[in-house]
Amino acid sequence: MPKKYIQLKDLEVYQLARELSRLAWKIYESLNWQDKKIMGDQFISSTDSVGANIAEGYGRFHYLDKIKFFYNARGSLLESYTHWLELLYEREKITTEQFEIMKSVLEKLTLKLNNFISSIYKAKQSELKLN
Repeated sequence: MPKKYIQLKDLEVYQLARELSRLAWKIYESLNWQDKKIMGDQFISSTDSVGANIAEGYGRFHYLDKIKFFYNARGSLLESYTHWLELLYEREKITTEQFEIMKSVLEKLTLKLNNFISSIYKAKQSELKLN
């Protein structure tokens, strides 16, 4: 039986990354010009980089290539959350509600991304055992 190919848009980890970008864009749009320049541009870049790296890794053939991009996605995720989002909140540029909603998606995405990376490793190990 042939393997069923899952499209990128159907991956929960990618859907969460896109949701994160959507939420981040709402925050970015609400910032004034100076805040966009100082924090917003880097916040939106790091947030959008999560989904972009997942997409690029998903399109790679070799598992080590895939994982490299998924690690980049995880790094961007941490940058978005532990630095920029917290800084925006600390400087009172976003509300507690905005912070909590983003935090919730970020936490789910972190878990899903870590599990996704683990599944790539496990799939490769299973493949090696079969050969």
